[in-house]
Amino acid sequence: MKGFFYPRSATGRSSLLPPPPWHYSGDLLTIEYRTDPTKVAALLPAPLTPADEDPGAVALIWADWQSCGDSKEELLDPIRAQYKEAFAVVRCKFEGRTYSRCIYIWVDKDFAMLRGIHQGYPKKLGSIHMTRPHPYGPAPRLAPGAVFGATLAAADRRIADAVITLRGEAEKNGFVNGHPMAHHRWLPAIDSKGGDAHSELIESTAAKFEGGKPWAADVESFKLYDVPTEELAGLEVKEIIGGYYRQIGVTWNGGRTLVPSPR
Repeated sequence: MKGFFYPRSATGRSSLLPPPPWHYSGDLLTIEYRTDPTKVAALLPAPLTPADEDPGAVALIWADWQSCGDSKEELLDPIRAQYKEAFAVVRCKFEGRTYSRCIYIWVDKDFAMLRGIHQGYPKKLGSIHMTRPHPYGPAPRLAPGAVFGATLAAADRRIADAVITLRGEAEKNGFVNGHPMAHHRWLPAIDSKGGDAHSELIESTAAKFEGGKPWAADVESFKLYDVPTEELAGLEVKEIIGGYYRQIGVTWNGGRTLVPSPR
């Protein structure tokens, strides 16, 4: 049977994903803030522990992506390439090293969801929208004073929204999402006894990265909404750290196991 991931077939043509490497071009709108560090710690399964510095820092990131495999054929069939996502990131520590970790994430396409499951991202389906820059007409330019909005919803309920105003160039677009990712890849057992048939801690990072200049931004508004099927609002906003906007290109080509699944 051929195909990198489901569904596999005799030809592999119907597989939802091509094999890595996977290439991404995207616009990122980031809000960083501080919450109660104990709320972050509660989301870090052993053997992960809170980061030494600023353990309550959280980043909520909206991203508008185009992605493809090595053939780049998806770019000419845009429904297979374009998607949006929003994800919450915290920092943690493992064996003395600081990592980033995605704790919640929503995407709007099936291929992005399955790809994230392979990478250890806890993806769910959602509705994500963000203002797109453009050099003509009413859309904002990438320039001081430009205003961008972003919304996140799932299951017909608003989860978060934000408005930022670009202020000027910055050295980077925040610090919370600036480390290799420490993720778990979990597969529940098929029998009725419960537990996991597979459970490993992995490290994942970009094989290649390029980016435009980051923009620092004033956060005009930022709200998290309490909804019955989501827990993001539990990481309540205690203090805004900053807002950012950046256009980037990334290649991902696998990760490595930090703690293997028990056998």
